[in-house]
Amino acid sequence: MPLKLTVSAEEQYDENKNEFIPGYQTNIVLEHSLVSLHKWESKWHKPFLTEEQHTPAETLDYVRCMTLTQNVKDEVYSMLNADNIKMIEEYIDNSMTATTFGDDNVNGKGVVDRTKITAELLYYWMIQYNIPYECRKWHLNQLITLIKVCSKKAEEANNRDKPKRLTSDDLSRRAALNKARREAVHSKG
Repeated sequence: MPLKLTVSAEEQYDENKNEFIPGYQTNIVLEHSLVSLHKWESKWHKPFLTEEQHTPAETLDYVRCMTLTQNVKDEVYSMLNADNIKMIEEYIDNSMTATTFGDDNVNGKGVVDRTKITAELLYYWMIQYNIPYECRKWHLNQLITLIKVCSKKAEEANNRDKPKRLTSDDLSRRAALNKARREAVHSKG
């Protein structure tokens, strides 16, 4: 689900031209998705989903990468106010799902380590779990949750199919049962 924002600029006075510049409102639509993430990482050559803080320029550029609205002037991004920024942050942080997990992290063992996730890794997981390509436009947190669910379900299926490892107690019990059965039928084999 995209985020719809209204960015307002108040009337300003240009002292150089000695004229007033009228205020305006612009509506922009943003999408926090794998597509946006891929655009940003292609430009900055580093993972976006990390624990480290991004510079204001990197953060503002991510908002540009999230923008679905065509032909938005650069000045619109400089007019984002505190409320707009707060709405964008809340939108990015929103889980967009009812699914919850006891842990916070999906690697090959069912755990997503956000410090190492890149767009390519997310695309790999989509391929691995046969997640449709259209899901790249989902809210990124929904996609990560789906990948996590797929990982956990695959792990559960793997664990069901694996033979149980026997402990030394299990082996001792089996040996005792076998011995008792052989004695009951007077067998040596």
